[in-house]
Amino acid sequence: MDHIISFIKKKIGNSKDYIFKEMSIKNNKITIVFSEVLVNGTGLNDFVLRKLTELKSINNLVNVLPENNIKVIKKEEIFNYLNNGFVICVTKKEIIAIEIRQVLERGITTIESEITLNGPKDSFSENFNTNLGLIRRRIKSENLWWSELNIGKETSTKIGILYMNNIVDAATLDEVKKKLQNINIDGIIDTSYLKDRLEDNNDSFFPTIMSTERPDKVSMALLEGKIAIIVDTSSYVLILPNFFIDFFHTVDDYYQKGINTTFTRIIRLFSFIMAIFIPAFYIAITTYNQDSIPLSLLLLLKSQRRSVPFPSIIESLFMIISFEILKESDIRNKSGAISILGGLILGDAAVAAGIISPIMIIVIALSSIAGFVFPSNEMNNAIKIYRIIFILLSFLLGIYGMYIGLIYILYKLIALKSLNKPFLAPISPFIKEEVKDSFIKTKNIGEKLRNKLLTNNIKRGKY
Repeated sequence: MDHIISFIKKKIGNSKDYIFKEMSIKNNKITIVFSEVLVNGTGLNDFVLRKLTELKSINNLVNVLPENNIKVIKKEEIFNYLNNGFVICVTKKEIIAIEIRQVLERGITTIESEITLNGPKDSFSENFNTNLGLIRRRIKSENLWWSELNIGKETSTKIGILYMNNIVDAATLDEVKKKLQNINIDGIIDTSYLKDRLEDNNDSFFPTIMSTERPDKVSMALLEGKIAIIVDTSSYVLILPNFFIDFFHTVDDYYQKGINTTFTRIIRLFSFIMAIFIPAFYIAITTYNQDSIPLSLLLLLKSQRRSVPFPSIIESLFMIISFEILKESDIRNKSGAISILGGLILGDAAVAAGIISPIMIIVIALSSIAGFVFPSNEMNNAIKIYRIIFILLSFLLGIYGMYIGLIYILYKLIALKSLNKPFLAPISPFIKEEVKDSFIKTKNIGEKLRNKLLTNNIKRGKY
């Protein structure tokens, strides 16, 4: 017993939050070890210390102490339990771990980043069990399975791999588990630590793994045959594999009428095109390809640029950087006033000073606003990068440069994989049934088939 206590004290060094309390029961010595910042003090007093003082024997403590999660552990497991809110009881015969966690999470709150008009409003928190419970509350099936891993040499972070056992593709599941097991890192603090290690193509600007704080979105994905990854201490859950078209869909699509959803999906598609191509097209027609637009429109554009001393590419890059600075300021200060006032003042002052043309402000503003249609921050980042690439190509080669950029994007999308699944599916390869649902929303009850790339169990429910 003494050598175990010495082992613990040697490992923790000078850490003062670990408490050692010695007790004697009928001349039998017991040492209680716990972290005062992780353990609930009231629960410790009521259910452990008080009960121990009433015992006449230390035999069979596992069945005597009134705690639901109590177990006998080995010496090498002590710190895993100690640092997870367990109280360690060390006796001459055994080491017992008793769960009496302190509540350190913020609880279930409303959604902040993926706001929808309809549907549930609860979001994931930083507690693993809470997040798992929010999903099980929606999928009340014994087929919802999950596997546990601990990743991180120093953090030993609890990772949960969720899937529908009767739907998921076994090969995809095995690949996810293999990738997670091969991760060798000091610590996992958030789900974002896993993204780069789970993606097939780390050099791609487009995201292939989706991150969400919505339990309903995760539940829908699981029923489709996808896999969800929960990370303890993170309020976001990963969904994989994903396809390019998935980033054009939101959970709101399934809470509205089909005709409204179809219209919105078409708007998102046009927004994607506008966000990337509009600035490049404007630069191309004002620099190289003046014959591509009517003469009256060309004269109007040229007249607005008459007093501007900089080429159009300098204008566009200056405005893009200015918009990004305003957006970043808004995020850090959690206020929309900075971007609104800053945009108005900056735009008006730039036009009045003659260094930016009014049409350039309109073009960049329209392109930036179109990019905000997508809730995924990774997709927004990809759009920003490709917007700049197309601007540079159009400045160098005009519309021909845009053609080159378009071929490059298509090549990257076609070559991109998400857990060995073609990222551009169902367009390439073409899947007739999935293409229809990608753009046209039918009634939920009529969606009888799952994506055959995700599962062999393609038939939903009992029909």
